[in-house]
Amino acid sequence: MTAPPRMTSSGASTRVVRGLASAGRDWRVIAVALVLIVPATLFGSIILMTPSPSILFGGGAAENCAEAATGESAAGAADVSQTAQGDIPGDYLELYKKFGKQIGVQWNVLAAIGKRETNHGRSTLPGVRSGTNYAGAAGPMQFLISTWGGQAKMKIEPGINGYASDGDGDGYGDVYNPADAILGAAKMLKRNGAPDDLRRAIFVYNRATWYVDQVLEIAKRYAATGDIVLPPEADPACDSGYVDSAPDDVVRKILEYALAQRGKPYRWGGTGPDAFDCSGIIYMAYRNAGLTIPRTTFGQWPFGAKIEEGKEQPGDLVFFNAGPGTSKDSPGHVGMIVSPGKMIEARCTLCGPIKVTTYRDRPNIVGFTRPLENETVIEQLKRAQT
Repeated sequence: MTAPPRMTSSGASTRVVRGLASAGRDWRVIAVALVLIVPATLFGSIILMTPSPSILFGGGAAENCAEAATGESAAGAADVSQTAQGDIPGDYLELYKKFGKQIGVQWNVLAAIGKRETNHGRSTLPGVRSGTNYAGAAGPMQFLISTWGGQAKMKIEPGINGYASDGDGDGYGDVYNPADAILGAAKMLKRNGAPDDLRRAIFVYNRATWYVDQVLEIAKRYAATGDIVLPPEADPACDSGYVDSAPDDVVRKILEYALAQRGKPYRWGGTGPDAFDCSGIIYMAYRNAGLTIPRTTFGQWPFGAKIEEGKEQPGDLVFFNAGPGTSKDSPGHVGMIVSPGKMIEARCTLCGPIKVTTYRDRPNIVGFTRPLENETVIEQLKRAQT
């Protein structure tokens, strides 16, 4: 047997040093790899868990906002779960989606209320097809006759005090007609906080927390995603579309301020920064552009140049005959146009937060004005340019 070579102390030391040097190089390589790989992995995970914004994937929110503006959505049909398809009659499903989109509330919440109230009109209990139930409710969406407008069927005309609606275009609001009733229910939900504050809106519909919980649970089952989401037109990501539609920089500044107040509460006499009333948000939005207009609705109505209906544009005002002590010549409520058919408004203490909503379906419109064509505003703009 050959004896193994004897290692001298100097040889052993050299090998140890070389080993440490090699190990050092290996650790440096590993450290560099970790610096590159870990952040990339974390970033990739975040991307996979986050809805894809347009800045990353060239679509996302901007595409949905365009769909909301045109009324077209490839995902619309796909959002209906198999449960909904099997449980909701076809004509009712069409109405829930049509009026949910038109008014700006979640279709599946509308459908959940229809399910909970009368099983989409299929219940044979009193009050569904005629008369009222023990509580005085009637129709497929179970409106109290007093809440509907005082009569089960009535001609739709200005001044109706209730949610009576004409969903089928016959000129009458019939509480037993599914189209009329579902449109009325959508308006009631919108009036009381939907699509943002759903729990409040549903609670006003039927004042019981267990009812709210049941409706929300059914609504989740009806959506293919299993969730309740904001309609695209109510998503803050769509604000850029409103601002981009501004005809000039002045209107852009007005819209930017007004839209930034969404979600804040209504407060009578409020001019911000934490709460506003209907004319207060408009007054402050114009101030953001360096312009002074009257503070109150009663002052704003005669101030702007009158605009023909259909000719209104972003930054214009729309007035309503609403509120105590108001009339057609002295409207008590005002909103600001952000796009055709849509306005931003601070409506009332019980109406939910400041939000973008529709106005063409709103009763008691008095007219439209354009403050930017008032002579004093024109002078303010001229002075700002010099």
